Amino acid sequence: MLIAVPKEIFLGENRVALVPDAASKLVKRGFEIIVQKGAGINAGFTDEKYLNAGADLEENVEKLFSSADIILKVQRPIDNEELKRHELELMKKGSLLITFFYSLLYPELAKKSAELGVNVIAMDSIPRTTLAQKMDALSSQANIAGYKSVILSGNHLGKIFPLMMTAAGTISPAKVVIMGAGVAGLSALGTAKRLGAVVEVSDVRPAAKQEVESLGGKFIEVPTDSSMQDASGYAKEQSPEFLQKQKELIFKHITEADIVITTALVPGKKAPILVTEEMVGKMRPGSVVLDMAAEFGGNCEVSVKGKTVVKYGVTIIGESNLPSLVPYHASEMYSKNLFNLIEHLSRKGNFELNLDDEIVRGSLIVYNGEVLNERTRELL
Repeated sequence: MLIAVPKEIFLGENRVALVPDAASKLVKRGFEIIVQKGAGINAGFTDEKYLNAGADLEENVEKLFSSADIILKVQRPIDNEELKRHELELMKKGSLLITFFYSLLYPELAKKSAELGVNVIAMDSIPRTTLAQKMDALSSQANIAGYKSVILSGNHLGKIFPLMMTAAGTISPAKVVIMGAGVAGLSALGTAKRLGAVVEVSDVRPAAKQEVESLGGKFIEVPTDSSMQDASGYAKEQSPEFLQKQKELIFKHITEADIVITTALVPGKKAPILVTEEMVGKMRPGSVVLDMAAEFGGNCEVSVKGKTVVKYGVTIIGESNLPSLVPYHASEMYSKNLFNLIEHLSRKGNFELNLDDEIVRGSLIVYNGEVLNERTRELL
């Protein structure tokens, strides 16, 4: 079975779906690996490393796509402007695309895949179960994003993070407020604490308090109950009344912070507004807001997707692809997720999409010309 890895053409994407180490392991398991020339260079993986891993190189993009049984990508398929064709149109009928797909936000991609006979496994739909933990790419990339969010915010802050006692006087530690205690929020918390900041964290899920405190953060108490999260452990979409109450309670915390990092996402929905323009206007000049939800509508009312802007003396970072700013390790982690998934699907000796398998059932969006995902079908 032939697995192909094309170079990402999505603007600003530096990651590669498969790193040489994982390619070597797949070759040893009987897969043929073809990598587009230069596919890994932005992430720090040379063509030579892929050749040493047993992979072949291909320069012709159309040949790469059309020959593959499985295509491994990071970003959803888009138009290839150079070839004047959509990436899905380059794939052969019956082949399998494994990538971040976000079919609830881009249902037309699922429809197009079904029409072209391309099967799709969405890495953003891997079930949050113990068995699937090694394949959970959303979590692996959120971990990287949480780390980078603190580093990026620190670069724009005109202060240092830790308490420092010097002959010239005492410097107070930076105060960081994190909205959301999921994987990204907890990673940001751990990073900010290691740098010496005082960190406060807010989350709609009561269960998050223990995790926050175990990492040395202070939990901002907002009256909630267990209904605030779904069966998979993700935060559910909240009512306008609750969001208003939450904003009022955290107003003081945000306006006194040096750095505010927002991470709140609801699968398939526009990100909720947590930081209003009024809040930004009340923050101290020189402070920083980093909106990790900028790609999906934003948690900050005045953030701009893909841009860093200054308003009321506050720097607002709307970087929409934080993992791509740490492409080496982000690629390594994503590649391990893909390897574990392929190994799981091949555990009986042959690669198989078994619809009775909970991981396949949860992540297989399109199969044999049909959109299987129920919520995506409803949107269509």
